[in-house]
Amino acid sequence: MVFISYTKRIMVFSTAQLFIRCRGPDEFWRKRQIFKLAAHYIGRRRNCYSIAIRNVHRALLKTTKGRSLKKADMKELWETRLDGASSEHGITFKVLMEGLSRCNILLNRKSLSTLAIWEPRTFKCLSNIACAKAKVGGIKEVDNNSMPETVMIKGLIDELD
Repeated sequence: MVFISYTKRIMVFSTAQLFIRCRGPDEFWRKRQIFKLAAHYIGRRRNCYSIAIRNVHRALLKTTKGRSLKKADMKELWETRLDGASSEHGITFKVLMEGLSRCNILLNRKSLSTLAIWEPRTFKCLSNIACAKAKVGGIKEVDNNSMPETVMIKGLIDELD
């Protein structure tokens, strides 16, 4: 006869034979953890331990790969948004990033794409600053027509005098 107390997680055995047959509470909790991960599966993939553990293991491997794929997809989305937003203001994505880095404006792609969507005027100001700094820095991709007139940076003040 076996007495199992789930609250304290201990097992009391009345005979040595039952003690040998039982692998202890660790197996119960280990299987329970697998069954929790397989709870949303259908059929025997959910109830049969040997099948559940295979499917859970495969799902966890795909999850690990999926995290890196998700990061790459998000980076591509941010770059696409920034490319579209910067082309609206007459510069390329490369010029935008180069101009901002030369001005020591250290915003990442995620925050810049958020600004482009939710704060278009702020993004326009940033693109004007980047364009002006790129023009002063001698980047060849900047047109004379796309040069903003209202931006004053250190290099422009020296040129105007």
